[in-house]
Amino acid sequence: MFGKKREKAQEPQPEMKEYIPGGGGGTIVTKSILNGTSKLKWLFRQEAGQGNGWVAFGDRDSQAYVDDPNNMVIVAFNTLANIEPTVANVFYMPVGSDLEFRSDKTGKYFVDTKTGKEIREPVKHPGQIAFEKNLKFLNQETYPTSFFEGLFTGKARIEVIRAGEADFPTGEVVIADPIAYLGTRYETVLDRRIPAGSYPVELSVCRSQIVGLRIAAARILLSDRQPVRYEIAMPRGNEREDLGKPGVFTFFGVDTGLACFADARASEEYRDFFEKWMSEDPKRNKWIDYFAALFQKSYEERPESQNRGGSYLEWRLPVTGLRAVLFSSGMGDGIFSAYWGLDEEGEPVCLTAPFMNPEFF
Repeated sequence: MFGKKREKAQEPQPEMKEYIPGGGGGTIVTKSILNGTSKLKWLFRQEAGQGNGWVAFGDRDSQAYVDDPNNMVIVAFNTLANIEPTVANVFYMPVGSDLEFRSDKTGKYFVDTKTGKEIREPVKHPGQIAFEKNLKFLNQETYPTSFFEGLFTGKARIEVIRAGEADFPTGEVVIADPIAYLGTRYETVLDRRIPAGSYPVELSVCRSQIVGLRIAAARILLSDRQPVRYEIAMPRGNEREDLGKPGVFTFFGVDTGLACFADARASEEYRDFFEKWMSEDPKRNKWIDYFAALFQKSYEERPESQNRGGSYLEWRLPVTGLRAVLFSSGMGDGIFSAYWGLDEEGEPVCLTAPFMNPEFF
């Protein structure tokens, strides 16, 4: 009105759904798929390709068409998934995958052109597959000596580092989540005592292409003698013969992604210290208001063997200065067991807590 042209109302754009967190990375797609002149037909993942390596061709794309780089465009994988959601099922398939998309009366699915196998369900992330295998592997009664040796031999992808020393004035060994369970009735005190003293703590650091830097295992070195066998560490009041009896558990729980080696006296001091610390301000958080800064300092001092924010810490308790060593527990929360490494005479020479089998990662 009044000589002005009425502007045409813009149609609302459909909301982009996030099938893969973060967009899924750059994906090469023919323009014909994007503009709707063809439908998805071929999907393959190339090595050292652009972005995530996935490339998508349409059912009407000729060889001459795809040979022209002007007909290709890089978009987020989620852009392709919003055109054809079935692609989200195969996102985590490895480099070298060559797939044909099909749609018939049985549904929408992919066929592996190399094997002829139909893919109708979401393919799990490699990290999820490894995690599930690892979960089944942990907490067995025993493992071959070669498994423990492999954790601390510095082979491919494994680096052995010394995280610090822990003091054991009573010789009673406590393994626990230092944020959730240390100093509580839920900590695990081991039945076997070690000679009073101070002992180095080593970590097996795994550098995985799937899950990044992780601490695969931690151990206390009690002697320079070599272990010839390993046996599971029993909680206080139980012997190995009690394995399998109702109410007898050999594992310790982790609920904050951290574990630690400490002496029973250090555990008592820890409890007393934090009871007083919390009474001064009940809103305080152990991690945010206390340990986070200490782990960050540890990272800044040794960034080459830790994730940002810190992966391990030699901590001196504020009152007596007793040392405990805290460290990340593999893939995070879970239940884990420790194992005594014994010499030919059956005497302990180390105590190892495995969190991961590096072979899976």
